[in-house]
Amino acid sequence: MGAAMSAAFDFSFYLPNQPIEDADLLRQLPFVVGLKEILMLRQIHALEHATVWVLSESPSSSPLLGGLSTDKGFYIYGEVNLIDLQRAVRLALRRLTHGEDNLAIHPRCGTNVSVEMLLTATFAVSMHLLLPRGIIEQLIGFGIAAQAASQLAPDVGSLAQRYITTAVPLNLEIENITARRDEWGQKAHFVAVRWVE
Repeated sequence: MGAAMSAAFDFSFYLPNQPIEDADLLRQLPFVVGLKEILMLRQIHALEHATVWVLSESPSSSPLLGGLSTDKGFYIYGEVNLIDLQRAVRLALRRLTHGEDNLAIHPRCGTNVSVEMLLTATFAVSMHLLLPRGIIEQLIGFGIAAQAASQLAPDVGSLAQRYITTAVPLNLEIENITARRDEWGQKAHFVAVRWVE
């Protein structure tokens, strides 16, 4: 009976031997509204980060590079030569899809800022509830909460990027790269991509 019980609760047969590609996930869950857009945005976000990494490896690169992902592609901000950007995007895509998934994680990502804000708020509320109501105790508690959040945020932010906000762009194809202004009128380069299966 013990063997039968352990077999009854063994869910490992549901888990694939290798990660499910996003295209396969879409075929398995076609009824989930917006899933394709979410999966595509995660892949675009990873390609944006990898492009910034590849550009920053160049000695002629501007130290002030940034990016912003959208559902159609991503913007690269900073002084970038269009030819260098085209080369960097293609190299970033190739490196990501050939095993260098660490390029999808970037320390200056907005995910890290969001994680730090969430941790600070969570710790601050916890300290507020746990400590006496005196102003000194509450200020000390808030200081401890902010310090703990700032120490944990880089690692937790990296984990959030790896498992939630980015994915290896196995289903993206680069359409074109153009110099243009973003929605707020700032000069940038836009890397347009499309979904392929």
